[in-house]
Amino acid sequence: MDINNLINKIKKHPSFDKAGMILCHNGVVRGTSRDGRQVTGLRVKVDHELLGRVIAENKKLPGIIEILIEIIEEQDLAVGEDIMGLVVAGDIRENVIFALSKTLDAVKSTVTSKTEFFK
Repeated sequence: MDINNLINKIKKHPSFDKAGMILCHNGVVRGTSRDGRQVTGLRVKVDHELLGRVIAENKKLPGIIEILIEIIEEQDLAVGEDIMGLVVAGDIRENVIFALSKTLDAVKSTVTSKTEFFK
């Protein structure tokens, strides 16, 4: 996964001239779970139909030009490896930050499921 590829794709969007900001999230495998246990890696599953709906819904938010997401799925990922790249382009900071946060929360809570591997 290369977040720069997502950024470059967004820069080719026909409405990119309306963008004032590109905001990126690069999720990586953390070495501990939320409950503090040591993690050796994880595996992610993606509901692609739901992902498409989340992206389409959030692209309708005010000022948003494009939302691109790449998720590494069905692979055993080690601590420190990339899991997800999320890139949002839009007109002003407030709109872009809100859209990234809303999209990320929806992806994490409804689109993906993960299996953590523990020591």
